Amino acid sequence: MTSTGGLFTRTGLLLSDDGAGPVTTPRDPAREAAERELSKPIYHEQDPSLLTRALRRLMGWLDDLFDAAAGASPGGGFGLVVIALLAALLVGLLWWRLGRPAAGATASGDLFGEGVRSAADHRSAADAHAAAGRWGEAVQERMRALVRALEERTLLDPRPGRTADEAAAEAALSLPEHTGALRTAARTFDDVTYGGRPADAAMYARMRDIDLTLDRAKPLLPTTQGPTP
Repeated sequence: MTSTGGLFTRTGLLLSDDGAGPVTTPRDPAREAAERELSKPIYHEQDPSLLTRALRRLMGWLDDLFDAAAGASPGGGFGLVVIALLAALLVGLLWWRLGRPAAGATASGDLFGEGVRSAADHRSAADAHAAAGRWGEAVQERMRALVRALEERTLLDPRPGRTADEAAAEAALSLPEHTGALRTAARTFDDVTYGGRPADAAMYARMRDIDLTLDRAKPLLPTTQGPTP
């Protein structure tokens, strides 16, 4: 390969243009001359692209990471696979035990959401869900029926955005003997709707009994005082 002022041999010696003999050049200038020569594009046409080099680096890093994890886990690579399978099994068990969070759950905890239906409509929907084995939806509709019935009896003022806990606390003022049942109903609704707790037939039966009991309960009438003599 040629260079201004001479030729490089394979041994790294710089020859004069006429080939008569080596040219004596100090070490640093000779190195700089070689670097300038090798930096020419003609010597790098076959080099991998920047993307290819980046991908190779990434794959090397992932290989090192996996090797380090396999070496740190008991049993090497096989132990790492076993640990991953156990972790997946644990996640599956938690999902099965706690249930899937309800898709309709909202941060505000609105009991009814959109639309207005009567207590009878909610009860019919609850029974239909129960007949189909959809216990979660059945429990939710039965709680809505309970609260809507209290509103229809004017024991609760209709108020958008009310939560199950708020409805139970407010209804307890008129039905103090049923405070515990109201709290149980609200807690059950929250557990199923927002806590992902799986419902069952027994849970729905309790909610249905509470609804029917409260529907027949007599409210505490406010006392009136006569004029002071």
